[in-house]
Amino acid sequence: MTMSSMSFAAAIIIFCTGFFTLLTGRNLFRMVIGISLMEGALLLFIITVGYVPGGVPPLLPLKGLPVNPLPHAFTLTTIVIGASHIALALAFVVRIHSSYKTLDVEKIRGLRE
Repeated sequence: MTMSSMSFAAAIIIFCTGFFTLLTGRNLFRMVIGISLMEGALLLFIITVGYVPGGVPPLLPLKGLPVNPLPHAFTLTTIVIGASHIALALAFVVRIHSSYKTLDVEKIRGLRE
């Protein structure tokens, strides 16, 4: 098993774990953690796709097959945006908890009706 296939398998397992957490969790905090796991798995997948075995940095003079820097730049940008999304979601969770005194999705939905 090569390193890239192990990374693909790890990304799939992490994504499925996050998706399972998102589907089965009734707690808002667990749902945010599930979304964060899914995001991390997608970033691992993007980095794995951009991997070039034996690649060299894309600097002149080139001494081999250069690595594509776009997946890495995209991943760094996505990490920053994702961190702000997770912080905003956790702020909403704290606000909901202070208003409703619960994080259970079913109870929050029941309070609205």
